[in-house]
Amino acid sequence: MKNEAQIRILLLQQYLCTLTDEEHAASVSDILQFWESHGIQAGRKSVYSDIQILIDQGIDIVCVKSTQNRYFVGSRLFELPELKLLVDAVESSHFITRKKSTDLIRRLSTLASQEQVQQLDRPVYMDGMAKQDNEGIYYTVDTIHSAIREQKQITFQYTEYTSEKKKVLKHDGYWYVFSPYALIWSQDFYYAVGWSEKHDKVAQFRVDRMVNVELLEQVSVLMREFDPAAYVRRVFGMYGTEVQTVELLCENHVMSSVIDRFGEGVHTELAGPKHFKA
Repeated sequence: MKNEAQIRILLLQQYLCTLTDEEHAASVSDILQFWESHGIQAGRKSVYSDIQILIDQGIDIVCVKSTQNRYFVGSRLFELPELKLLVDAVESSHFITRKKSTDLIRRLSTLASQEQVQQLDRPVYMDGMAKQDNEGIYYTVDTIHSAIREQKQITFQYTEYTSEKKKVLKHDGYWYVFSPYALIWSQDFYYAVGWSEKHDKVAQFRVDRMVNVELLEQVSVLMREFDPAAYVRRVFGMYGTEVQTVELLCENHVMSSVIDRFGEGVHTELAGPKHFKA
């Protein structure tokens, strides 16, 4: 029956992707038992033909040849070490809320076999900075991306904290009008960089502090030459003060830290046997 054959192939794909990997291969008997548990009766030839169909569709199914051939899914969309890196990045990101972290890790886990999923469940120790609790931040980021792509302005309100740790709207709920040029990730925070009508210059705002963000129909105020990469190199720490050129006098042993922050292109010169200028 055509429908049963289609269901059988889908079940086989699900079984191999979910329950097999290099260390956990499935025999023909295992596959037949799995089909039978779902009410499908088939023979060994169906296993061979259906596996070939999946291979023809681009799924990497490896056959371990022996007295009883065994099969498993080889290369996946993400290899296990790659998934571990992605899970660690999600888990340790302060920008992503705990709820969203849990949801993203659950979805990433569907890309591994059940046995591999256990290896993804391990603690990642953060540096002490708290996770965000603003679930709407993802929609804010999406709106800003849309504004950048369409070269439109946005409007929003900005928050700050009182000495009693209460979050309030800054400047009595002032509505900022802003032409976003780029989203920049700095020290585990997102910043929107662009032309601020209020400040009459290029400014940056912490995305997690932006609320009630709306896309406007007005065309952005564009700068002819704005280079996000150059802006990041030029602005230290994403502070909103005037840009200043500074000279650092450092001991020689901190050169690695200077290169980590500013890159190998930073200009340096010796300032004595134990010091250099950057």
